[in-house]
Formats: sequence, C-alpha cells, structure tokens
Amino acid sequence: MARTKEQKKEIVEKLGKIMDDAKSLVFVNIHGLPVSDATAMRKKLKADKVGLFVAKKTLTGIALEAKKYEGSAPDMPGELALAYGDDLVAPARGVYEFQGKLKDKVTRVGGVFDGKYMNKEEMTAIAAIPPLKTLYGMFVNVINSPIQGLAMALDQIAKKQQPA
Repeated sequence: MARTKEQKKEIVEKLGKIMDDAKSLVFVNIHGLPVSDATAMRKKLKADKVGLFVAKKTLTGIALEAKKYEGSAPDMPGELALAYGDDLVAPARGVYEFQGKLKDKVTRVGGVFDGKYMNKEEMTAIAAIPPLKTLYGMFVNVINSPIQGLAMALDQIAKKQQPA
C-alpha cells in the first residue's frame, strides 16, 4: 500500500527526531531478514538501549540532508534500517553482534558517529571498542600490574633475607 504525502512527512519528522536525539547512527542493510530474526534483533538491541527504525531510503535521505552531517553519506544498498542510541558505541556493537550470527542478512553499510559520516570499515572499528565496564577493568589491571610486580619482588627479597 502506497503512503500518502502526510504519512511520508510524519516519517521524515520522526527520522529527524531520532537523528536529533541519537549520539550515533548505524545504517543497516536488512535485505532478506526473516521477521523472527528481526524481532529477536529488535529485542536484543532494545535491551541495550538501542532503537531500530526501518524506513525507505529516499525518506531517510531527505532526513539526512536536513541534518548536514560532515563528510559524504555512504552508499546504502538494499533495504535500510537505522540503529540509534544515546551511547556512541552501543548501536554499532549491537548490529555487529547480529551481523556475526546472520552474515548474509544483516550488514552494516556505514553510519554517523559524533556528527560525521562513517563508512563500513570505520563503523566496524567503532564496534570493536569494548563496553565501558570492560575498559574500566582493563584500566585497573594496567594500574595494578606494576604494584603487583613490586609486591612480588619485595616478597622474594624478604624470603632471601630470612635466615634458614
């Protein structure tokens, strides 16, 4: 069923609001994705506080042109969905997880990160950034490592100086 001009205008407005509120966007080609997999993907993304919105490329293009992001928009083949969220990395990471499970049906084609268009490879690099809690753990380990080494060295010195 064809959409009326009013419906299309509402979709463009909704896309504009999504783009205003989101810190990052990921353009996802979902060509051939079964409804059951799409539902599972939406649920998982929603649990990570990431939204998924499906719209025609022409309407998405109109909304993107109004935002004036830096750079040039990536090529967007196939059926397009837009993953978005308040976290800069969560949308890319969430789509990346599903891309691994559904190789032929879900592919990132690019996105918008920090107000700039990104291509597929750049979005893949962003998706590889670990979650914040993991980064905290890695940081604590880096700080703890020299202290732990010093404690082990002092322990060995103390053992050597003790009379037998």
